[in-house]
Amino acid sequence: MASRESVPAIKKRAARVSAALAKLYPEARISLDFATPWQCLAATILSAQCTDERVNQVTPALFREFPDPRATADADPERIQKLIVATGFFRQKTKALISSARMIVERHGGEVPSEMEELIKLTGVGRKTANVILGHVYGKPGFVVDTHVRRLTRRLGFTKSIEPAEIETHLQALLPPSDWTPFSMRLILHGRQVCHARIPRCGDCAVAKDCPKIGVVRIAPAAK
Repeated sequence: MASRESVPAIKKRAARVSAALAKLYPEARISLDFATPWQCLAATILSAQCTDERVNQVTPALFREFPDPRATADADPERIQKLIVATGFFRQKTKALISSARMIVERHGGEVPSEMEELIKLTGVGRKTANVILGHVYGKPGFVVDTHVRRLTRRLGFTKSIEPAEIETHLQALLPPSDWTPFSMRLILHGRQVCHARIPRCGDCAVAKDCPKIGVVRIAPAAK
């Protein structure tokens, strides 16, 4: 947490930021295409070090051949590699897909688990992926922490940490559970579109008045 600002003050500022981003990005959600819990999990695994747009180009063919954990658990690794090669790191991702599919079949009867503790035991699944599943598949509060969320929460003075689990804890203490998933998605969109890493567009930022980093980072001019 920020050291010179009281927790109640940070909570009020977090609520204002959350409300402002909700107006700006009312339908914020992950941009990955999926129809089932397994497809959401598989697509999120494939999205590591890859754009969601590229993943969405790859998954239709993948899911036609391997639509669920049982089909994926018995898949020929070389066939999956061929289908997902465009996402990069395809060998590691193939191993993660097949291994996690087998674990789901053997331990969970073919159903993707709905608890954090079980999700993070799956191969290739960390807290970020688990929170995507919890929030977008099961409707459970989950704070997704990616590179944009790490950057923005530090700039906004909501945390000093760079550790995803700690950032989760800090943000969960500031906002009600109903805000966790949508707020994290909105931070990701805002990081992509406005609050860039090197030169943020603070002149175009809807939450600039609540950002303690104004004047500290190099700022891009407002768009004309």
